[in-house]
Amino acid sequence: MVEHVPRGPRPQWYSLQIRPDEIRLRAGDAAGFHYGMVTLGQLLGAGRTGIQAMEIEDWPDFPVRGVMLDISRDKVPKMGTLKGLIDLLAGWKINQLELYTEHTFAYAGHERVWRGASPMTASQIEELDGYCRDRRVELVPNQNSFGHMERWLKHEPYARLAEACGPWKTPWGELRETRTTLDPLNPGSIHLVASLYDQLLPHFSSRLFNVGCDETWELGQGRSAAACRRRGVGRVYLDFLLKIHREVKRRGHRMMFWADIAFQHPELIARLPRDVIPMIWGYETDHPFDRQCTTLARRGLEFYVCPGTSSWCSFGGRTRNCLDNLRNAAAAGKRHGASGYLITDWGDFGHRQYLPASYIGFLYGAAVSWCGQTNAGIDAADEVGRHVFGDETGQIGQLWHDVGRIHELSGVSLKNRTILFSCMQAKLGDAGALKGLKVRAVAAMERQITELAAKAGRVRFGGSNGTVVREELLATIAVLRHACKRARLMLAPGDQRDVRRQCRWLAGDIEKIIDQHRALWVRRNRPGGLASSVEHYRRNLREYEAAMEMMAG
Repeated sequence: MVEHVPRGPRPQWYSLQIRPDEIRLRAGDAAGFHYGMVTLGQLLGAGRTGIQAMEIEDWPDFPVRGVMLDISRDKVPKMGTLKGLIDLLAGWKINQLELYTEHTFAYAGHERVWRGASPMTASQIEELDGYCRDRRVELVPNQNSFGHMERWLKHEPYARLAEACGPWKTPWGELRETRTTLDPLNPGSIHLVASLYDQLLPHFSSRLFNVGCDETWELGQGRSAAACRRRGVGRVYLDFLLKIHREVKRRGHRMMFWADIAFQHPELIARLPRDVIPMIWGYETDHPFDRQCTTLARRGLEFYVCPGTSSWCSFGGRTRNCLDNLRNAAAAGKRHGASGYLITDWGDFGHRQYLPASYIGFLYGAAVSWCGQTNAGIDAADEVGRHVFGDETGQIGQLWHDVGRIHELSGVSLKNRTILFSCMQAKLGDAGALKGLKVRAVAAMERQITELAAKAGRVRFGGSNGTVVREELLATIAVLRHACKRARLMLAPGDQRDVRRQCRWLAGDIEKIIDQHRALWVRRNRPGGLASSVEHYRRNLREYEAAMEMMAG
């Protein structure tokens, strides 16, 4: 029996009563009925011989529970991959999805920017939008519009719109020449992003729009330097943000934007339009969600908290940090009245982690954003095993969980990455990049890798994607093992003969990793971006070959 309660206690609330002779679902709105049916479906799926009598009264901590997928760091998923993930997320009561976009929408007239990237097309967005709506998921448009524009600014005629006109310094002191940020004073900058909005937005039914505007690192170091000295970097940033806001509003959308720059210039917050939605992002256990939520709540702004899966810059994930970050964001967001909770999943440096490395973050984030008090203590590995891999033994979920903790044995804790990922990114001769890492810690990681590889060999990977999940796990283990061997060489190279022997092994091994990465990439993703991703491994290969040549000479 289904019963509508005109004045349900909360949005998306439902009550499910299961008796021997009757199942009664009560809800105050369409969303509540939908989520009640989702819960009933989960109970039916879990109850092989029947369902126990019970009563459930349920509602979410956050009205909006979303996931953001990075489709601009090389990896653009196939439509089948996206639809499969949407089905999974909708079953966990996720109700919003964003596809983070820099250059991977097929904008007419801008082919040189997205050529070779296998971008999303207008018809594909419309198809995906309808697929999401059918599952009560809102597909929110996303296009970065200020920083992270390097895929545009490296080309003519866009280069003239860049803030940087020479070398510039990152916040952590690194000198760079790559142009990433638009010049906010050039009228062509706002004209460009407004013209992109005209092409992108009509294909979405959502009235929200995430314009990005994070990490505008070069601002004040190039063409806007004089204006920033005169008016302040924060004010120059805000003026361009307000121009973007006007363009978004003219097109009938509500602007969402990443709030990092606003927090760097707190005087900006009082000047933000009341209808914008700042997005508080932070990906570490100690991110100050409480303080930042308090700042926005006092201003009376609607805001989201945006933790992450911690899968990027890791190969296998950072499981402990992931769970802590997601839980802390949920607790702070609920305390301070955040309207949304967005689980972000990035792909920095070639998006070389495979999709299963993010599943724990997706599931646990969905759980704590629905009801943190009840779900904070769930066994995420076991739940992923059952709800993703169909593995009642919990072994597959536990393997992915444990792969994401191998780096902890290093004794080195880094922000936004693992030491083994840093080892693969650093130059072969730069032992300083592995500061704090000891050979005995490398040996401990190698022992754990060997143990996990043996366990993976004994587990049965069932289901339609069982084979690819197994191969992705073994490929992840292989690259972590390689990183350990590379770390040994960097920390204690030995004599020339030993260096040459190690480099010969590493070169052969990285070639196998490249072949496997290519094969696995196209199972779930489009071919565009694959060459860019592989290039990170090919750089390692060139280093080994150069070292062997030098030793031979």
